[in-house]
Amino acid sequence: MPVQRVRRVIRKIDPWTVLKVSFVFNAILALIFVLGTIIFWSIFVNAGIPEKINETALLIGLENGFLMDGQVYFKVILLVAVIGTILMTGFFTLAAVIYNLISDLVGGLEVIVLEETALPAVTRPATPKGARTAPIRPLPSVKPMIRSKGSKDGDEAPPAPVEEKTGT
Repeated sequence: MPVQRVRRVIRKIDPWTVLKVSFVFNAILALIFVLGTIIFWSIFVNAGIPEKINETALLIGLENGFLMDGQVYFKVILLVAVIGTILMTGFFTLAAVIYNLISDLVGGLEVIVLEETALPAVTRPATPKGARTAPIRPLPSVKPMIRSKGSKDGDEAPPAPVEEKTGT
């Protein structure tokens, strides 16, 4: 299919659309972050690493050791995810508003895209060198129609015969 290069200019970005899309995008990222942290923490605990860290802290000289509580970490991670979602959504929306202000001054962002054409290109068949083509014949002449004096545009009157003048 034939492809054509087209220039497009992005002049405005709707902040409301950016707000909705970025909120969904950031919420999905926050969910991935929280679930990934939970999976990582469960692997961390099953490997016995918190106990080893606590034993090392007692050997170093910390009296109470180093207590790692998973519920506290989970609450902190959840809070970080919610705050991050709100901040990043606000940042993306603010960026869209700032882009709109700048594009009013500069004219927008010009992008060149490749666009497929809907109709295939029409090509003439190639003729071999030296081949003769058929001569172009003129169209037959059409006799003009003369309307009667009382006819209007909507009325169809039979055409009056046109007399051809001859030289004799």
